[in-house]
Amino acid sequence: MNDARNNVENDVLGRLAQILEDRKGADPNSSYVAGLYAKGLDSILKKIGEEATETVIAAKGGDNRQVVYETADLWFHTLVLLAHQGLKPEDVLQELQRRFGISGVEEKAKREAK
Repeated sequence: MNDARNNVENDVLGRLAQILEDRKGADPNSSYVAGLYAKGLDSILKKIGEEATETVIAAKGGDNRQVVYETADLWFHTLVLLAHQGLKPEDVLQELQRRFGISGVEEKAKREAK
């Protein structure tokens, strides 16, 4: 069951990443994502900040459906950022995989030592 669920999750991320790549060549007037790419990094980052704030507000409001909705928006725009930067969801998944078995305290200490 977990393998099937992981495949679905990875498939959704992979399919979405492919669509985001395809939008790089699209007319900015024909696609929301192409329009974001055309506006540049600052516009994408502004949208991520907006979605992060909306996610926090939803969580504080206690409506789980709204939390899921806003988190989907946040993840979507983060995926747009990854594509804009030439990165893929797999890059983040590999970093998360690397962190398995490492405590949060240990991980933070490694970052501060750099």
